[in-house]
Amino acid sequence: MKKLLVIGGGITGLAAAYYAKEKIREENLPYKVKLVEASEKLGGKIETTHRDGFTIERGPDSFLARKQPAVDLIEQLGLQDELVRNATGLSYILVKNKLHKIPPGSFMGVPVEARPFVFSRLFSLRGKLRATGDYIIPKSKEHGDQSLGKFFRRRFGDELVEHLIEPLLSGIYSGDVDEMSLQATFPNFYALEQKHGSLIRGLQKAMPKRSKKKQQQGAFYALKGGFQSLVDALEKELQHHVTKGIAVDHIEKKDHYYHVLYSDGTVDKIDTMIVTTPHTSLEHMFSKYDGVKELKTIPTTSVANVALAFDEQSLRKDIDGTGFVVSRKSDFRITACTWTHRKWPHTTPKGQVLLRSYVGGADDREAAYLTDEELVDIVLRDLRKIMNITGSPNFSVITRFQKAMPQYVVGHLERVEKVESYLQENLPGVYLAGASYRGVGVPDCIAQGKKAVTEAISFLQQTE
Repeated sequence: MKKLLVIGGGITGLAAAYYAKEKIREENLPYKVKLVEASEKLGGKIETTHRDGFTIERGPDSFLARKQPAVDLIEQLGLQDELVRNATGLSYILVKNKLHKIPPGSFMGVPVEARPFVFSRLFSLRGKLRATGDYIIPKSKEHGDQSLGKFFRRRFGDELVEHLIEPLLSGIYSGDVDEMSLQATFPNFYALEQKHGSLIRGLQKAMPKRSKKKQQQGAFYALKGGFQSLVDALEKELQHHVTKGIAVDHIEKKDHYYHVLYSDGTVDKIDTMIVTTPHTSLEHMFSKYDGVKELKTIPTTSVANVALAFDEQSLRKDIDGTGFVVSRKSDFRITACTWTHRKWPHTTPKGQVLLRSYVGGADDREAAYLTDEELVDIVLRDLRKIMNITGSPNFSVITRFQKAMPQYVVGHLERVEKVESYLQENLPGVYLAGASYRGVGVPDCIAQGKKAVTEAISFLQQTE
């Protein structure tokens, strides 16, 4: 019986193994699927802590409700009743030591409606006038990749980028907009500019108009019990297909199969595989194959998040909103803060407050290596300057991702495609999927895992 090996038990690997198992079962295919995970924990960056009535996400806490791959998987696992939308409310941006409301009617920081932008105190008159240049500046003549910063600065000027677009977009990838690849992160912006000549006009035509009468639904989904419930459901479904605590040490092609050596000294004969581990681990596994070393050029950065639980009287004034992001040109170390008790009321007991702050990223890589005490001190010092906090937290939950955040810098897709072409020619039947390649969010990772399954099973069928 032919074997499909999934390497890595993060959400990409779990989704891949699940969809492979289901396809094999539904079509009665003579194949076997196996997932191996080096650690004793599945889920990768996903981890939920339950403490004193709080539900605290240590990794991703939600996903865009319009991202169908995550919704589909959750429904297939019977968890649809666990889905909850975020409470709506104002979001803020911290510029020059002051919280400003993010203008409504914008998309990823790009103004789609004129009135909220014109009357916002977030921008100077000069900055507003410069941003209107998008209407008259011709579309870009560049056909290759370029940085997000270059693209947006040309269309809107520096002020809109630095005060709004950069804090919103860089937070998604923990990156620097002046290095991040436009084509690997937001190619839709380039497509709209090329089609309509103006990004604002393009978004106005592409986006549905906001309803002023009906209350807007939250744009994000979370799971009531935390993302860990998704991981647990997948692990239950996979059961005997999963082996934890075993790493892949070496992979070598042998005639029409792959020789896979595990860390416990055992060897496996594999016909096709989906590699979902971080790209930094592939050079070791494929040490004989120089073409895989191209992945080393994908940089990584480090981040940490600090969740603080308070009694509600510790906040003299609880701001009505869901949180804020911080302009890069500021004196603060935190990059964002979610008022979790406001955005996700189900996570926090009555009379309590939960704040989740983020530090690190492209401009502050060392933050993720500080001690717990240092991180709490940094976050509390910043929050006390921004919000009216008087008391001390009842407890903190700190999570670090050291050299774990892939950076989609300019030319990212070309690098990935070069390695994929090498694999197709030299290591047929080996497929890459995961946050290192074509999207860092949970739905994107699920979609990559599912796509890789289609390719891997097609490969098995073609080689019969």
